[in-house]
Amino acid sequence: MNELIKNRSELLFLYDIENANPNGDPLNENRPRFDTESSTVLVSDVRLKRTIRDYWFEYKGFNGLGDHQDVFVRETTYNEGEKLYIKDGKRRANDFSGDALNILNKCIDIRVFGGVIPLQNDSITYIGPVQFQMGKSLNRTEIVEEQGTGAFASGDKKSQATFRTEYKVPYAIIGFNGIINEKSAQYSKMNENDKDLLIEGIWEGTKSLISRSKFGQAPLFLLCIDFKESFYIGNLRQRLRLECGEMNEMQIRNTNDFKLDVTDLVKVLKDNKEMIDSVKLRIDSRLTMVNNGQLITNISRNEL
Repeated sequence: MNELIKNRSELLFLYDIENANPNGDPLNENRPRFDTESSTVLVSDVRLKRTIRDYWFEYKGFNGLGDHQDVFVRETTYNEGEKLYIKDGKRRANDFSGDALNILNKCIDIRVFGGVIPLQNDSITYIGPVQFQMGKSLNRTEIVEEQGTGAFASGDKKSQATFRTEYKVPYAIIGFNGIINEKSAQYSKMNENDKDLLIEGIWEGTKSLISRSKFGQAPLFLLCIDFKESFYIGNLRQRLRLECGEMNEMQIRNTNDFKLDVTDLVKVLKDNKEMIDSVKLRIDSRLTMVNNGQLITNISRNEL
């Protein structure tokens, strides 16, 4: 039997993106979300969760058919007469007979991320064991505009095609802090297999984003720390630095232009070594890491 999550875990995830839009703001012409004070890119936790959900649905086959697992928060439709409509929350819950326990058993995203289940006369809220802070780029960057023309005119009998404007960042290394709360997992029924699928979804889901606005995005670094007790360190992303030599970080365009300095990260892991049960790290071969100026290839429990 697959056991529920018993230990707290902390996550640190980095990915890079080149000449693309990591997270457009629909209320601001779909420009990349941006902190103008620090000139850094922002990415919402909702964007990352959507990446993972899409991977589960499209690549793991979690479509609810037969005995398959399902993803609750996704666009589903229904027919009424000759028209096709998108289901609201209550109609989606009715796909599971309006039974909250059935939804928990069937839908991995509710077990992992939580959610509000709208029932016929009430609603149930599950606080997700997995939460991410807003993602933020480690490097300063800028938003660039790209002008182009469309394939069609703006209307009938027009002699000129429409114009379009796209907003992108030249290059960014974006980092997310995350937590897996074993207390919440007891209520949402998140299990160890769900955790493995979460880790897989973070990495492989990011690689699978090949839409026009996201192509050029790839995972770099994924750290999972399992603790012995209800404890976590916090602010892992903020302990990373980029070593760019004489290059201005605004000029960075690929992983050859910097080294990831993990000195402060390794130090805080060593300081809390007795609280750590295991450390798992996955890195892309393009990434170079340094600790106290020395090149390293791994961060493991045995090396702390």
